[in-house]
Amino acid sequence: MTVLAIDASGLPATAAIVSESKVLAECGVNLKKTHSETLLPMIERLFESAGMPPEDVDYIACASGPGSFTGLRIGASTAKGIAFALGKKIIPVPTLDALACNIFGGTHLTVPVMDARRSQVYAAVYRGMERLAPYAALTLSGLKTLTAEALEREGAALAVFVGDGADVYRRELSEFPFEMAFAPPHLNAQRAATVGTLAVGMESSAVPEEEFTPFYIRLPQAERARLAKAGEHI
Repeated sequence: MTVLAIDASGLPATAAIVSESKVLAECGVNLKKTHSETLLPMIERLFESAGMPPEDVDYIACASGPGSFTGLRIGASTAKGIAFALGKKIIPVPTLDALACNIFGGTHLTVPVMDARRSQVYAAVYRGMERLAPYAALTLSGLKTLTAEALEREGAALAVFVGDGADVYRRELSEFPFEMAFAPPHLNAQRAATVGTLAVGMESSAVPEEEFTPFYIRLPQAERARLAKAGEHI
């Protein structure tokens, strides 16, 4: 099984070709560039570097959210376009699962944290790759409560934060009343290779390209503003 994996759910734009046993090729940038301009040329170079035609992949894997609304739409559109052209199915991989997988192992709890803006984060809590809490959009206070309760319930001594939200709110997180650590830079960002690694073995989750849609947890800002203006509860 060979997978072309794409993750554009945040600031990094990354792509990788992954098999059951190894990462065949990987490319990414973690800069303020437009994913719509970088992803397709990146994927083209990826196949050239791997020396294989796109038709040889079995599935397209894509980070399915939560994350940046624009980034998720670009990633999904890219994955759907390639899947349609190649006649392949798409394997959705939750972004927080992939971030947790970056630092898989050990006795700690892993807390992937993505900046959701407006003083909120997208987060979940994991022991290994077992998710202990639902994907959620939380305030920092909510994140503190979620993590503290999981540590107590699981009898764990350490929470390791990973993701861009851990960078943005490092000072605030450092004041939480429990032992913590932060993922190093090379493990802290989204990686398509991790998305692809998780996708291998998830064939039963594959969907036709027309059925693939990202999940956002929150409504887009424009929709929230519309509902607020109409006096509806968000």
